[in-house]
Amino acid sequence: MTPYDDSPVQATSTQPSLIDGFGRAVTYLRVSVTDRCDLRCVYCMAEHMTFLPKAEVLSLEELDRLASTFVDLGVRKLRLTGGEPLVRKGIMTLVERLSRHLRSGALDELTLTTNATQLAQHAADLARLGVARINVSLDTLKPDLFRALTRGGDLAKVLAGIEAAQAAGLRVKINAVALKRDNAGELAELVTWAHRIGCDMTLIETMPLGEIDEDRTDQYLSLQDVRRDFSSFWTLTDLAYATGGPARYVRVEETGGRLGFITPLSHNFCEACNRVRLTCTGTLHTCLGRDDASDLRAVLRGGASDGELRAAIFAAIGAKPQGHDFHIDAARPAVARHMSTTGG
Repeated sequence: MTPYDDSPVQATSTQPSLIDGFGRAVTYLRVSVTDRCDLRCVYCMAEHMTFLPKAEVLSLEELDRLASTFVDLGVRKLRLTGGEPLVRKGIMTLVERLSRHLRSGALDELTLTTNATQLAQHAADLARLGVARINVSLDTLKPDLFRALTRGGDLAKVLAGIEAAQAAGLRVKINAVALKRDNAGELAELVTWAHRIGCDMTLIETMPLGEIDEDRTDQYLSLQDVRRDFSSFWTLTDLAYATGGPARYVRVEETGGRLGFITPLSHNFCEACNRVRLTCTGTLHTCLGRDDASDLRAVLRGGASDGELRAAIFAAIGAKPQGHDFHIDAARPAVARHMSTTGG
């Protein structure tokens, strides 16, 4: 397949082709399109980040070819991430190209995770191109705390982006990282607000990725404890609902909304992992919590044929580890790379 080929991708079989060494089918690819972001969230990156030079970042054509090859091999869900994907120049061109897989039926879902600061200007086009739902990262409804957590962000822009997305017909899920020192007392309010405006909500434990300017042992909050607290005043009913990601969902009977918990530390989700991550430099990580890496950019830029590219992907998937090594350590992160580099 050549970049920007309009012909539909045909799956090679009716069953997923990417099976790891533990029998898990890989059907979900998260693609980081940039390491850059217009916010500097304290748990995600250092205040003064050094971003990648342009030459190291995959072109839109390269991103399309890689993602499309994964679709050809059985991936049914693509999520675009960053950094902040909507700050990538030409991002809507990439969305438009990848949307051909939705039209052909080769892909079930094309979606993205965003901080929503740029969402108001792109929401209508995302909906037009077949994006049905998005995740918005938002950790607080307090403008001053939002400004502190993001090092200068404007909460009003995020709320306007969410409103625009809903007006365009996009389903919005709110993601919040549980932070013991900052938003722990606000989490129930966040859930109530999200459900009131018609959004699902997911809470995420802080992940030990990359050197930051914070002590993660001070910020770590077990979501088992949060759920126990919620259960003291809400009725939580376990649901079989799943979006293809690692969240375990409940229904909050008092609000009628869904609430997800992502718990890489207090209760990992490795046994059913169906995900791999492609960074904006073409590095494939088959586990968020390991330093494994396969350089697909070198394969691409070395003039690989479609068959050679597929072989490199198969080799990487075959080496996918059984589980991660996440732990909270004040002295060092479990994994050296930043979340903004890996892709959220």
